[in-house]
Amino acid sequence: MSKFIITNEFWELFPEAEIAIVVAKGIQNTEAQVADVRKEINELLKQSSKEAEKFLSAGVFSQNKVISVWREAYQQFKTKKGVRCSIEALLKRIDKEIGVSPINPLVDIYNSVSLTYGLPCGGEDIDTFEGDLLLTKANGDEPFLALGDEEASNALPGEIIYKDDAGAVCRCWNWRDGQRTMLTNDTVNAFLIIESVDPSRSEDLKAAVSKLAELTDKYLGGSAEIVHLNKNNREMNL
Repeated sequence: MSKFIITNEFWELFPEAEIAIVVAKGIQNTEAQVADVRKEINELLKQSSKEAEKFLSAGVFSQNKVISVWREAYQQFKTKKGVRCSIEALLKRIDKEIGVSPINPLVDIYNSVSLTYGLPCGGEDIDTFEGDLLLTKANGDEPFLALGDEEASNALPGEIIYKDDAGAVCRCWNWRDGQRTMLTNDTVNAFLIIESVDPSRSEDLKAAVSKLAELTDKYLGGSAEIVHLNKNNREMNL
C-alpha cells in the first residue's frame, strides 16, 4: 500500500503547518452521476464565491490575511517566478468579478469549499500515483507538465512540491496540479487536500475538511475518510 508522507525538510520550514486530507474511494466523478443535482453544485460554487468576498476586506488585495499569510510562506522556499497560492488565484477572480466556472463535479466541490473557508484545496487521482506521495523539497530533477501547458519543465531545487516516483504532482506547494495526476471524469479514488499555515485557523481547517468529505459523499458516493496531519503525525496510508 502506498503512503502520503510529509518529510522533515518540509517541517523544518513550516513547523506549524496543518494538512487535512480526504481520501475518497469508489466515487463517480461524472456529469451523469450529478445530472439531477448539477444545478445544486453550480449554486454551491456561486454562493461560495459570494461568501468569499468576506476575505477581501483590505483596501489592498495582497494585504488581506488569507493572501498575505501565503505570500509570506512562499518566500520561505524557491518558487517559479510570479506564481501564487491556489486560494489567491481563486480570490483574484472574485476580486476582479470574473467568477469561478464549473470544471468537473469534484473540482467544483473543492473549489466551493476553498472559497467558503479561504483555504487552498486541491485534489489528485490516487490511481495515477507511482509509489509514495511526498510533500517535500524538490531535488530539481522532477519532471512536471502543468495543467494547460504543452511543454514539461522540472521543479526547481529547493522548491516545495508534492511528488511521487514519476516526478512532481503539484508544484510550488499548492500553485498548480499536473496533467498526469489530475482529477478527471474517470477518477474513482481521489486524494483531496486542504492546507493551512496559520495556527489561528485550525478550527476553520477542521470545518473545511469536514464539509469537503460531506459534499463529496453526498454528490459522488463512495466513502470519504478524513485524516489530519501535522509535525507530530506526518504520514498516512493511501
